[in-house]
Amino acid sequence: MADDNEPRTLKQIAALAAQKRQAIEATSPVSNPSYAADLETAIQAHRDTIQTISRVSLFSPNEPLDDIATPDLPYLLTESFLADLYLKTPTPNPIDRELVLSEAREAYERFLASLDSYEILTPAHKSLYSRYTDDPAAFSTVAASDPSKRRDAKIANFRAEKDLKARLATLAADPRYVDDGDEEILRALYLAQLEFAAHNAFQGLEGLNRELEVLAQAATARPLLPARETAEEDARRRRAAEESGHAERLEPRRLRSILEQSGPLLSKAGKPMRPFTLVGSREEAQAGVFRPGHNLPTMSIDEYLEEERRRGGIIEGGGEASFRRPEPDEDDHEKADEATYKARAWDEFVEANPKGAGNTLNRG
Repeated sequence: MADDNEPRTLKQIAALAAQKRQAIEATSPVSNPSYAADLETAIQAHRDTIQTISRVSLFSPNEPLDDIATPDLPYLLTESFLADLYLKTPTPNPIDRELVLSEAREAYERFLASLDSYEILTPAHKSLYSRYTDDPAAFSTVAASDPSKRRDAKIANFRAEKDLKARLATLAADPRYVDDGDEEILRALYLAQLEFAAHNAFQGLEGLNRELEVLAQAATARPLLPARETAEEDARRRRAAEESGHAERLEPRRLRSILEQSGPLLSKAGKPMRPFTLVGSREEAQAGVFRPGHNLPTMSIDEYLEEERRRGGIIEGGGEASFRRPEPDEDDHEKADEATYKARAWDEFVEANPKGAGNTLNRG
């Protein structure tokens, strides 16, 4: 059994990091109670791998790609893996999320810079990298503003990703790789993995830019306190409410001024002249005065209906009242003449317009 205090090799450190990363990829925060702790362990394992790579000077910016040994190529993926792990980090508030996104951006940038220095980037990825370095905060994998062109570009990105996955699957299933571990096919597989990681890195940079935009808009619309300050403020308010015996109330001077107001509740146009709350009855209003969350002032439904009736806002009648018609007054000659003229006008109209006269085509 090996001693834990013995220095570990780069291969051992990288293998441990890969094991931790694969365990995180196979689980989720919902199913794994220790997800956050396991994720932090995986992140630290990748940091250790990067530090060891730097300490042993595995890569040199002065050497070309052909000088890098085939077994060493996978170590170039470490920064990409680290960035992906950063993006999986659960955060309690927007401020911490911005810090996590900043860490992920730096890891992606180091990864792409290393690929660019060894000329591993494809022409398409090299063009994207140039656009990113020009304006990192506004970077998008789709440069066109026209909706149709953006749609075509997204379809092209999807097809490129599909082709990369198919090429990786083909190389991994090649008998020369599976049976013999042929170096040529192995090197082609590693380079394809780097190309696929570069594709995902640009997608990740675009995604975190969009997320930062959302966080900035949320901060502008509603300034947010750190979670700790928010919790302390909530606790302070609860203690104050418990000590006073009820929820927050109006300031006494303002409350007094509201209670002392007099005059009509509503204007002629129906606009409230002073605040009021509808309740079921006066007794309910009185009983609720000393309850938590009481809103002042109040008026009962009866008072409100009386006020509406005074303003003429209630139409009375209907029901049995609608069948009660006043008896005609025989002495009211003006009313009698009016009814006579109305009946005579109707008779003249019926004679001038016999039934069916307007329906010459017999429709209906």
